[in-house]
Amino acid sequence: MTTSYRNLFLLACCQALLLTNASGLISMNGLVGYSLVDTKTLATLGATTYVLGSALATMPMSLWMARVGRRRGFMAGALINVGGCGLAVVALWLASFPLYCLATAIIGIYNAVGLQYRFAAAEVAAPADRARAISLVLAGGIGGGFLGPAITRWGHDLFAAPFLGSFALLAAVALVALAVQSQVHVPKPTAAESAGGGRPLTEIMRQPVFFVAVLAAGLGYGLMNLLMTATPLAMDFCSLPYAQAAFVISWHVVGMYAPGFVTGSLIDRFGVLSVILAGVAVMAGGAVVALSGNDLTHFLTALVLVGVGWNFMYTGGTTLLTGAYTPAEKARTQGANDFIVFSVMLVSSFASGALVSAAGWETMNWGALPILALVGAVVVWYARAHGTTRRPA
Repeated sequence: MTTSYRNLFLLACCQALLLTNASGLISMNGLVGYSLVDTKTLATLGATTYVLGSALATMPMSLWMARVGRRRGFMAGALINVGGCGLAVVALWLASFPLYCLATAIIGIYNAVGLQYRFAAAEVAAPADRARAISLVLAGGIGGGFLGPAITRWGHDLFAAPFLGSFALLAAVALVALAVQSQVHVPKPTAAESAGGGRPLTEIMRQPVFFVAVLAAGLGYGLMNLLMTATPLAMDFCSLPYAQAAFVISWHVVGMYAPGFVTGSLIDRFGVLSVILAGVAVMAGGAVVALSGNDLTHFLTALVLVGVGWNFMYTGGTTLLTGAYTPAEKARTQGANDFIVFSVMLVSSFASGALVSAAGWETMNWGALPILALVGAVVVWYARAHGTTRRPA
């Protein structure tokens, strides 16, 4: 099998459009919630329902795509997102917080589908190119990091209700994604993949390689989401304007996805576990910077470092996971991995608003450090038990 760079390019474009939606939603979500709900500790509940929608959709969508193919699944996700953004428009027009939370849950389904882009990248690449293919497709998110917050600014004042126009523009972006997805060609599921089979899921999940892969991706994503979701609110509490919060979120997303141009090569050279450990260290550095001050420079530097750390941990965890299953076990294993990741994100999203409102930004960053230390300790244990950090599995 040879690597299809055409499909990798299209998948990277899909990733950019997915991140346009995600970064735009995150940059305005806390402020939308804060304006709609009286209990301010629930301001980020819309982010929680967004993650909940993603978590509930991961396994069904993964199994469905194993039967009908990646392209149909991707296009269905884009159409669902159009409906979710349309419902958000109605929610803001009616100033209904429950309806807004339902809308973000529906939008979350699109995110669950979009996270399969990285697995599709592995499927259109030669085995030797898989780590680079995964990281290059993830790198496509850079464009979305700038475009999403910019769209929320452009749409902020289009209508009487703030941000109503932002969701209308995000619906249009989803239609562009639909057009790009229609041109993606991923190999059709084999008979073994469609039929399932293989080992029981519980046996697959008991493998140390699965545990370490999910731990790195899940806790890395959870901590990143915790700090990212809270940032616009924390900056607002520090009397920094929304334009600066959107600027920070944009560069945070760049930090998340720009390393994708080199992460695959770093994994090939230094080993997947070494890259995960580097991610732990960089994310911890971001927390330390956040603890050192509350001006724009501190928020910006901290969030960029958190983004880079996430990239190393998430790309490393995804690469490690590819060694945990056979083709017949692929859909169930990938679905289980993403369900666990989203479950961790669900907790972090729900806790984010309450923590930043009640405990404060500094407490959140102090709490991230021991969790990162735990991930690092487990990865070191796994590396010593297997005698190397260079092989994915």
